[in-house]
Amino acid sequence: MSLRWIVVTGVGLLVSLALVNSLAQRRTRKGRNACPGRLAATRTSIEGRMVYARVSINPVPDNRLPVILVHGLGMSSRYMIPLARHLAPHFRVYAPDLPGFGLSDKPHRALTVRELADALAVWMQAMGVERAALVGNSLGCEVLVELAIVHPQLIDRLVLQGPTPDPEARGLIRQMMGFFAIAAFERWSLAWVALTDYARGGIRRYILTLRSMVDNQIGQKACQVKQPTLVVWGTRDYIVPYAFVTRLTGLLPRGRLAVIPGAAHGINYSHPEAFTAVLLPFLSGAPRMPAAPKPIPATGAGCRSISSHHAPAADS
Repeated sequence: MSLRWIVVTGVGLLVSLALVNSLAQRRTRKGRNACPGRLAATRTSIEGRMVYARVSINPVPDNRLPVILVHGLGMSSRYMIPLARHLAPHFRVYAPDLPGFGLSDKPHRALTVRELADALAVWMQAMGVERAALVGNSLGCEVLVELAIVHPQLIDRLVLQGPTPDPEARGLIRQMMGFFAIAAFERWSLAWVALTDYARGGIRRYILTLRSMVDNQIGQKACQVKQPTLVVWGTRDYIVPYAFVTRLTGLLPRGRLAVIPGAAHGINYSHPEAFTAVLLPFLSGAPRMPAAPKPIPATGAGCRSISSHHAPAADS
């Protein structure tokens, strides 16, 4: 069975599930879109490349931390719009398209997780954001863990929603089939956002980035993250097992876990209200003063393991 066949079949399945799911989701769509947050487009040149981003334009208190939303594999800032609009009345929100994705320029080759983190750091500096709270989904979590280790001065606190990859399911095929398994539990319109974003980035870039993603040892790096970190998981997230997020939370020196019943992998898109309710208490605390630099241990050094837990039941 070829990878190309799996991709084509999976896309067809994703569209079919989305059409069926749309009948159940239409009733709540109007309420979800009645959010007061407003966003504007920006384009910033960094190292000869244009980075597209959406930035909130609502007035917010000056003492609030800016919040940066980082999308998942193959996606763009469009995927973060529902969450951005819910957070915009409370914070200055930024949602960039990582280089190679969305409307940002496409490098000739796919960037690694480390290179995406470096590009995000340069973009933050170009935007005048000295320090922020960062919220990542899926691949975005890996980028943020890398950013926290390599550029810790830029991060006040972290949110890792649906962090990948689970070391027990790091194969390309298992990761891709997991994406198809959650389609029925996401908002129907996510299928169109995903397909158009994947088309913009290209299947080759998607697969190469996926390889970098599944090869990344996020669990071995977690113990080096010194910032307060909130891990968020949905009970219908069949890409990221509960046992993995509990282990990861235990490895984070200042980690804690929040569980959202009934949510799948794209909580930022499909369940922005519930996600915002979890985020506001964590993000609204007073900004921390940057700590003095400390030596970073070798990868994996000092990380401890914790026992697995059984997942809570998925609510309907």
